[in-house]
Amino acid sequence: MGRAGVVSRPMFLSLDTSTLTLSLALVERAPDGALRTLEHVVVGPPRKQSELLPGIVGELLERHGATLPALEGLVVGLGPGSFTGLRIGLATVKSLAYATKLKVAGASSLAAVALEGPEGVPLYCLAVARKDDLYLGAYVRQGGTVEPLEPETAMSPAEVAARMAAEPRAVALGPALVDYRAALESQGVAPHRLLAAPTFPSAVALAQLARFPEAQSLEALFAMEPHYVRASEPERNPKFPPLPGPAPTARLKED
Repeated sequence: MGRAGVVSRPMFLSLDTSTLTLSLALVERAPDGALRTLEHVVVGPPRKQSELLPGIVGELLERHGATLPALEGLVVGLGPGSFTGLRIGLATVKSLAYATKLKVAGASSLAAVALEGPEGVPLYCLAVARKDDLYLGAYVRQGGTVEPLEPETAMSPAEVAARMAAEPRAVALGPALVDYRAALESQGVAPHRLLAAPTFPSAVALAQLARFPEAQSLEALFAMEPHYVRASEPERNPKFPPLPGPAPTARLKED
């Protein structure tokens, strides 16, 4: 039973830190499996996510009379996106899950962007990788599901524009358009094909995409890694030899 004699329903936390905007949601699951967002918190820069996350999670749960151990699980955006942001988000989720024995589910941050796009057309979901380098996830949305058209990759704005010229039905959306809309228009992409929203991956959309495993070992929890797509700048620096172990691309995990 919940407060005031109300039957409590399973709840879980969902968060995305793949951009400078933190998206955090507390979601309730109905008996028929339908999801209802109890609260969606969005905090943009200049707040540091590493300093913000522990407190804001506790405050959100407290407002709804919930506790971490009582949750169904935790959902995290796996990117691609900011290397630092992804590490902060996943490290936070892993720590909370380890302490409370909660299950963790991950989903692509670009797929979450696609879930807020129009239906039935190719969606080129874009996030900033580094200067003049964009992550691209090509998806199509049908109702509450999205299907990948190809693996997520990274390319220049000129290459994105060429891809859009080759697929006239495609539209672009996502956080990269905040800074790269003008660059894509200068490459010949029509303004109406560059959607104004969403400007960050939503934790609410992530919650709809993620699926909790039936069981989760500690090994599986700590093996979960972000969708890096490409190596980080330190890993690309020829002054430093590669670390022992698998190459950076081996860290990519399938959904």
